[in-house]
This record gives sequence, structure tokens and C-alpha cells, in this order.
Amino acid sequence: MLSRLSYLIAILAILAFASQSLYAQYDNEDETSESVVLKEKTVKSPRRASLYSAILPGAGQIYNGKLWKAPIVWAGMGTFAYMAIDNQSKFMRFKDAYLLRQDGGIDEFYDILTAEALINEMDRYRRFRDLNIIGATLFYVIQIVDANVDAALSDFDVSDDISLSISQPGTPFATAQQSIGFTLSLKF
Repeated sequence: MLSRLSYLIAILAILAFASQSLYAQYDNEDETSESVVLKEKTVKSPRRASLYSAILPGAGQIYNGKLWKAPIVWAGMGTFAYMAIDNQSKFMRFKDAYLLRQDGGIDEFYDILTAEALINEMDRYRRFRDLNIIGATLFYVIQIVDANVDAALSDFDVSDDISLSISQPGTPFATAQQSIGFTLSLKF
């Protein structure tokens, strides 16, 4: 019987030391307690991320450490800006042709479009320009909100620990009556 007990103690000791060595593999031995404290302070400020994104689109994403999002923000803002400028130049082209025709001159669309068609083209490109400006504004606001939400969730626990615990509810005051019940808590 003594030999079984000694084997059980030896196995438990090996498991205890093995689990400690397994956990030690995840820790960097070069880290000091100061660097661990600095890692705990990496919670991002949503206000600061929003302010950075409002001043320079994409800066809030860089502040949050999501460097891959910044080029997407810059490409989106650049695309909307390019399209708005392009539509503005086409609008001005048709507007100048219409004004020249009203003054009795000959414009580049003289044999191609009527005065009414020039007005329709002006309205079309003005509408496209305005929609691009609205799109750029919405994209600008969305990237600020993205930076804010990303900073607010920077300390969100994404571990694989999903546990369920069932316990008896505690009563804040001692009562003479016995209560029956249970509490179910699910931890994500």
C-alpha cells in the first residue's frame, strides 16, 4: 500500500512541476516587473483615438495599433476626394459651355448637345459631386467611430476561457426562512 501512495505522490509532484514548466514557456525570462506594468497600461483612450482620427483620418487607427486600417482609410478618402474633384471639373466644363452658348458664342458641344442637354449634364455632374461629398463625410465619420470603438474595446478579454458556474444565491441579510434557488452565470 505504501508503494501505491508513493507512486501517487510522485505522479502528482511530476504533474505539478510539469505544469509550472509549461506555463514558464509563455513567459519571457528577459521581462522585468516594469515591462509587465507597462504592458498593463496599454489600454487605449477612445477620446484620444477619436481626436487623432478627426484631425488626420487614419491617425486614430495608427494610435490603436491597427496599422493595416490606415491605408484603407486613406484610399477611401482619396477616392471620394478624387471623384468629387473630377465631377466638379466636368460640371464646370458643361457650365462654361452653357454660359458661352447663352452669350452667343460657339462651345465645344455646339453641334452635339442642345442647351437643355447641357443643363441636364450640369445637373447630373453636380449631383454626382454632391453625393461624393456626402460619401466622403460619412466615410470620415465612420473612420472616427471605428477608431473610438477599437480603442474602447482594446482591453476586451478575447481569451478562450468560456466557463459556466452554478452556485447558490447568497442572501444579504440573515433570515429565519430558508430560500431555495440557484444562480447561473456564464463567463465569456
